[in-house]
Parts: sequence; C-alpha cells; structure tokens
Amino acid sequence: MAVGAGVSEQDQVFTKCAWRLIPFMGLLYLVNFIDRSNVSYAALTMNKQLGFSPSVFGFGAGIFFVGYALFQVPANVILERIGARRWVFCILAVWGLLSASTALVHSPTSFYVLRFFLGIAEAGFAPGMFLYLTYWFPRGHLARFTSYFMVAIPLSYVIGGPLSTLVLKMDGLAGIHGWQWMFLIEGLPAFLLSFVTLKLLPDRPKDAPWLNTDEKKTIAERCSAGEPQGQPDLWSALRDPRLLALGLASFTFQAAAYGLALWAPQILQAMDFSNLAIGFIIALLFVGGIPAMILVGRSSSIRGERIWHVALPFLLAASGVVLVSIAHSHIIVLGALALAVISNFAAYGPFFTLPSSFLRGTALAGGIGLFSTLGSFGGFFGPSIMGVLRQASGAYTSSLLAVALGYVLAALIVIGVGRALASRRGDVGPSG
Repeated sequence: MAVGAGVSEQDQVFTKCAWRLIPFMGLLYLVNFIDRSNVSYAALTMNKQLGFSPSVFGFGAGIFFVGYALFQVPANVILERIGARRWVFCILAVWGLLSASTALVHSPTSFYVLRFFLGIAEAGFAPGMFLYLTYWFPRGHLARFTSYFMVAIPLSYVIGGPLSTLVLKMDGLAGIHGWQWMFLIEGLPAFLLSFVTLKLLPDRPKDAPWLNTDEKKTIAERCSAGEPQGQPDLWSALRDPRLLALGLASFTFQAAAYGLALWAPQILQAMDFSNLAIGFIIALLFVGGIPAMILVGRSSSIRGERIWHVALPFLLAASGVVLVSIAHSHIIVLGALALAVISNFAAYGPFFTLPSSFLRGTALAGGIGLFSTLGSFGGFFGPSIMGVLRQASGAYTSSLLAVALGYVLAALIVIGVGRALASRRGDVGPSG
C-alpha cells in the first residue's frame, strides 16, 4: 500500500502517521467486514440446513443494520469523550464474541436476535475510525488516506470468500456444521485484536509516543487550519440539511451495495458454480476494487474534487448491475459484476469524507454518526428487499434492477448537493 506516494516533504509527518496507524486500522476493518458479511457464505449451506427461505435470510442479513444504525451517533460521541483506545477495545471484544455466537443460531428468531445485537456491537467502529482519521490528517488529505483505510473492504472479500468457503468444507467435523465452524473461526480474531488495540492505537496525536513535540505541533496546526467554518456543537450537525441530504444518498448507496454484496454468492450459486468456486470468483471480482479505491481517492485529493469522483462511479455501478440483470452469458454476467463491484468501491474514499468538508468538532463526530446511521438503514433495506423480490419472482431480475436504482438515486443526490453548495464558500461545492 503506497501510503506515502505523492506526499511533499513538508507533509512527511502525515506519511509517518499513515504508516503507523492505517495498516493496523485496516486490519481491524478487514476483520470487521469479514464478520459482517460472512453470513452471505454461511447461507450457501445454512439456509437449507435450517430451512430459511429467501425472505428469512434477507431479513436476518439486513436486521444487522438496524442495530448498527441505532447506536452510531451515541457511539461516536462516546469515542469523542473517552478516546479511541478504550472504546475500540470494547467494540472489538464484544463483536468478536457475538460473531462467534452466531454459530448457535437454530431458528429465524435466534438468527434475527444475534444479527441485531452484532450490529449494535459493531456500530461504533467504522464511523469511529472515520472520525479518528480527522484527528491525524488535514481535510485535504482525508479522501486519499480514507481510501487506503477502506481498501480493507474489498480485501475482506478477497480473503473472506475463499476462507469462508474452505471452512464450509469442514462440515461434520466434531459434529459441527461447516457454517458453524466459519462463525467460530472468523469471530476469534476480533476478540484477540481488541487487546492489541490498547497498545497500538493512541487516542490522539498528543498521546503518540512515536511523535516528537514538533511533529505533534505540526499536526495540530495543520488540522486546525483545515477546519471548516460553522458551529461545532452536536445539534447544529443533526439539523444540517446538507448532512441530511448526504445521509439520504448514503441510504440509497448502501442499500444497493449491501444488497449486491450479501446476495452475490447466491446469485453465483444459481449459475451452478460450486461453493468453493464461488469463494474464489468473489475474490477475483472484488480484488479489482482495491486499485480503483486507491486511484480514485488519490485523484480526489490531488484535484480537490469529490462530487464527480463519487457520482460517476455510482452511475457506472448502476450500469453494471443492469447488465447483470439482463445478460444470459455467464462471461457477460461476471464481467458486469466486476464493473459494478469495482465502480462501487472507487467512490468510497471521496464519499465517506464528504461530511468532514463542512462539519467540525463534536458536530463532526455526531454528523459522521448520523451519516453512517442513515446509510446503515439502507444496509437493512437492500438485502431485505432483494429477498422479498427474489422470493416473489423466483428470479433476480427485479431485485437487481432495484439495486441499480439505488446507485442512480445516490449519484443524483450527491450531484444535487454539490450544485446547491457551489456558491457557498468553505462548503463542499461542485469540487467537494
């Protein structure tokens, strides 16, 4: 990961921080996303063994995001008050135990309950890390460094797909189903890494033993100088129409993204691929998202533009999904899926840093939480509506078209926000 590429000599302190923090943060996010999305691979055998219908699975996969959404604003306010080190330790330890406990699922109700509480446990991590990055890097650097951090998302599918489908082959070992082994094995790393967090994650630059006094001063001055104007209190963020509009875009985008990601293994299964082949196909599809995320994030930071770096990838993703829904050739379907997945990830860095363009202080902490909260409800809606449409029609065409619509709506909202703010000094504007 070329964290320091393109950084001027005066910015070496931020390169140093990036190398110290982002690889470990990325590792945590990698584990986070594997634990969040491994239910999609469990479904390949779990659904049949437990008698789960498409609508039961879709609701259970999606209800994670209800719990996830409800706790994000308070979780970020807690992080702001007690510090990242202790708070992330608590988050990791609890989510690791709950993720492993999903192996105990035996009915739709137990599936719903465990997924809901897993969502609550994980709620503070991703928005907390977005806030944490603003403590270390000026606003002009955030799209690039956020992209480096978020490389963990496509990488989680590259690693998690083959790993999960290989573990499924342990079915029957010690009298335990393969999908149960998967939850047990993949829940353990989060719990163990929680203790490493106490050593490797300083609360803020002033607490980092590997920074000297001058470096700490440089970070404080540069981050302070890059803060936008506006009230720093929480209420000012929660009623800001710019944030609410972006939250709606996050809702439609994440409905599409999670709908596609959590159903992709079963879409491939319907094409008669084996479970093991599905894991490796998913890995190949998602690996292209890594360079796309890095390149678009760097381009956004270099050009000082975010709106079109978000909207164009969203529209390309929609095009890919539409093609998947109408194509009959397996080769065309796989190529279109690759286009959708790569375009989806390309927008991540610029998109998830948009709230930091016009919020600061506690307003930024709560604003990122609200932005993520609204997006998380999309994470519930997307997989759920796909399950309903799939069960009603017996095919994936209508559900995939719903995914495409989500991407298009997200792009239009982001473009609208950019146009509305273009004349306001210090805001996102057309350049973001």
